[in-house]
Amino acid sequence: MKKWHGLIFTLFLVGLTPLLVSAGDFDGSAPLICAVIETIDCRANGNCQNGTADSINIPQFLKINFKTKTITGKRAEGEAKTTKIENMESSNGNLILQGTQTNKGWSIVIDEANGKMVLTASGDQVGFVVFGACAPL
Repeated sequence: MKKWHGLIFTLFLVGLTPLLVSAGDFDGSAPLICAVIETIDCRANGNCQNGTADSINIPQFLKINFKTKTITGKRAEGEAKTTKIENMESSNGNLILQGTQTNKGWSIVIDEANGKMVLTASGDQVGFVVFGACAPL
């Protein structure tokens, strides 16, 4: 039941996003909330699995605060997570955020026109791709 609520909210957020956004909403000037829609978890042996935020133990919703250069969220069991944005730049209509956490490097690309997001993370013998959408907070 809990997953259905998250899925319904995510679909609502994605459907509503084009109605709420304006040109400056995704340029790093205002905080964002990003919903994880789908994940892909790949291991060095070539085994990849599609899943959800829960399946790779990341928060369903990520709050991006550009002033403090942090990304925060809560995992399904309630554990709060925070990571520091170490690099941020705009390139060809995309806002690119980068950092490191728990021996993994990560990068988030947010389309400045529509808020669609792709997060990639990699570590020792593992890689993740996360697709989502962001909205102004």
